[in-house]
Amino acid sequence: MYRKIGLKLTTNYSYNFSIPKRSKKRIKFIIIHYTGMKAESTAIKRLQDPKSKVSSHYYVKKNGNLLNLVPDLYEAWHAGKSRWKNFKSLNKNSIGIEITNPGHKYGYKSFSSKQITSLKKLLKYLIKKYRINHKYILGHSDISPDRKKDPGEKFPWHELAQNRLAWWHNLDLKKIKKFRKIRLSSKKEEKSFTKNLHKLGYMKISQKRSKKDRLIIKAFQRRFRQDLVNGLIDKECYLISKNLILS
Repeated sequence: MYRKIGLKLTTNYSYNFSIPKRSKKRIKFIIIHYTGMKAESTAIKRLQDPKSKVSSHYYVKKNGNLLNLVPDLYEAWHAGKSRWKNFKSLNKNSIGIEITNPGHKYGYKSFSSKQITSLKKLLKYLIKKYRINHKYILGHSDISPDRKKDPGEKFPWHELAQNRLAWWHNLDLKKIKKFRKIRLSSKKEEKSFTKNLHKLGYMKISQKRSKKDRLIIKAFQRRFRQDLVNGLIDKECYLISKNLILS
């Protein structure tokens, strides 16, 4: 099956998954991660080590080759404590994909063209097989913004969206940039922004603007306004959130 879609995939199973099997209908999400480790070999070993209690269904290597670590119909341990809309603990409803990248801790790098090419093919296959809504293809930081940054602001969400493999706004990037760092004109707009984020699926933001609230805003920015991630609400972010709600 994988050869038909032009993917080099090696089965290299991990012990870290839950039984029994789940039904195809339970799979609603695809969650994308980076490994956040210095060495690719170390990351793969960790995902297979029973002591680590972490895993993913697929692994995208530096050269674009794929590993299948956990069969799709078993629950891999990749999402942890997580939430999106009314779904909690997303392991049971998702397929997890890890991509080799040292992450923010070890010199965050752009993802290679080979990695993204393989990922696109894999996403097309999984979307078709499980009838996954492109709005439910998420990053780890989307579903766990208070804990995670991956796959980060260098991940090409916009490029994936152009192939209907992810969600993105349809605003002109150059035109909306002029609203960057411009404060919202009223408390009403600020409240509207926080409501928009919650409608999209993010955790609820309080009016106190706690550290956790800023991390939620940063997760939104890493996803939809990637060249400035500061945790501050401005007019540009507000317009993006409004557009996404209407899309």
